[in-house]
Amino acid sequence: MQEYEVVVIGGGSAGLAAALSAYENGLNKILIIEKNSSLGGILNQCIHTGFGIHVFNEQLSGPEYAQRFIDKLDNTSIEIKLNSYVTKIDKDKTIYYSNDAEGFQVIKAKSIIMATGCIERTPGAIKLEGERLSGILTAGLAQRYLNIEGYLVGKKVFILGSGDIGLIMARRMTLEGAKVLGVAEIMPYSNGLRRNIAQCLEDFNIPLYLSHTVKEVKGKDHVEQVVICQVDENKNYILGSEKTFDVDTLILSVGLLPYNNVLEDLGVQMSSTKGAVVDENYQTSIEGIFACGNALHVHDLVDYVTKEAMQAGLGASRYVKGLLKHGKYIETKNKNGINYVVPQKFCLQNIDKEIMFKFRVTKPFQNVKILIQDGDRTIKSIKKMFLLPSEMENISLNLSELKDCKSLSIEIMED
Repeated sequence: MQEYEVVVIGGGSAGLAAALSAYENGLNKILIIEKNSSLGGILNQCIHTGFGIHVFNEQLSGPEYAQRFIDKLDNTSIEIKLNSYVTKIDKDKTIYYSNDAEGFQVIKAKSIIMATGCIERTPGAIKLEGERLSGILTAGLAQRYLNIEGYLVGKKVFILGSGDIGLIMARRMTLEGAKVLGVAEIMPYSNGLRRNIAQCLEDFNIPLYLSHTVKEVKGKDHVEQVVICQVDENKNYILGSEKTFDVDTLILSVGLLPYNNVLEDLGVQMSSTKGAVVDENYQTSIEGIFACGNALHVHDLVDYVTKEAMQAGLGASRYVKGLLKHGKYIETKNKNGINYVVPQKFCLQNIDKEIMFKFRVTKPFQNVKILIQDGDRTIKSIKKMFLLPSEMENISLNLSELKDCKSLSIEIMED
């Protein structure tokens, strides 16, 4: 049975960065297993710019960003298996995968990095009312059809959900000649980045209907109309507020979920993000198995995915070399106004200089403080003029700030 020092499952932005980091930190027997026919993942269909600002200090398109990392593989011993699908992992890190060229294969790994990305919520997942008609697509699928396959999926379009992919597709469809009649968002605020709202909706006079959702989809075989309706604070329809649009396409941008079927089957401890519970090295509850990127929690910037994956690659290399220490874990807790915190636990003995915590708020905030506390002791207080659920926050703490820490919590303090 062939054995590797680390097997990276997923060849998107996280997988590429994790594999290269493991290689740069001394591992040589590395394998990337990717289910698609090429590396790069979702980046390949993201032809807009905005990637690489934090990593390369310049704006790149998605394919350009991915290619920077793919090019680096040429000078390494990292192996790649494309069109390969992992079906199972055992706790002893035996991996089962298959592809057309090799058939069913079983390999062994000293460590595993899960970089499987995320999946889109479907019409069934949000219990979309009405018939299951042709012309209802997720935003990512519509993006793939247009940017890779070259198909314009509709000419009169409505979009449900103001996630970033949905906003970007509103602009993309408009530029290709389609008429985007509007974007509905069930929350009283947008779930997309502010710059995308400005550049993708406001610049093209596309209306955004906040506190609205699709009440009904009408048509015979194919979408002909969508009916949107305003909702109250409990997300119940406000009858009499319905608006009807004649369309041929409904695009859903209603959220992403980390894709972790293999980890769930393995019995890895999972968190509220639908990703694994991890420590400071992004190691899961099973030693030697790591998780990073959108498979761990959904990011808003690919640059943050890359930096997180690099830390996971470093952690995997240290695990293989026997350099990770088994000290006492300190748990991190999300309190008032904080949706989640990653990592969910950390061991001070494995932190070189500092540790970065990532989190999202539960709702928009203005003029508040972020409090990081060890019990009643305030470790750090940070003033923020604006906080949005759509934007992931990052806070780094150094070892001196964490000295004698017994517990750690992050919360929002309002005036």
